[in-house]
Amino acid sequence: MNYLGHQITGDLYHCDPVLLKDRGFIEKAMNTAANLARCTVVNSVFHEFSPHGVSGVVIVQESHLAIHTWPEHGYAAIDVFTCGEIEPREAFEFLSSALNAQSISISESKRGALW
Repeated sequence: MNYLGHQITGDLYHCDPVLLKDRGFIEKAMNTAANLARCTVVNSVFHEFSPHGVSGVVIVQESHLAIHTWPEHGYAAIDVFTCGEIEPREAFEFLSSALNAQSISISESKRGALW
């Protein structure tokens, strides 16, 4: 069976809280992750919350990368969804490393079954 997309959702635990609240760092890391996965970046939007936390999305021709951070808990939620021949794992692994995650939980799924 063929699928339209491949999605990885993951939880990053015990990340560097200083990095998790740095909007500029998060945006740069997310765009770098998209480029490493050989995605074509279309646009990105990021928001820094008060007192802390960042949410953002990188829209790519092949779908999206999204992140939500909780610096006070050293936690980040990641979603990398790609279509075509793009492999999302490289982007996820880069983000895990960039945020200094000490442990991760990951779920992978194929999306859009073609019968």
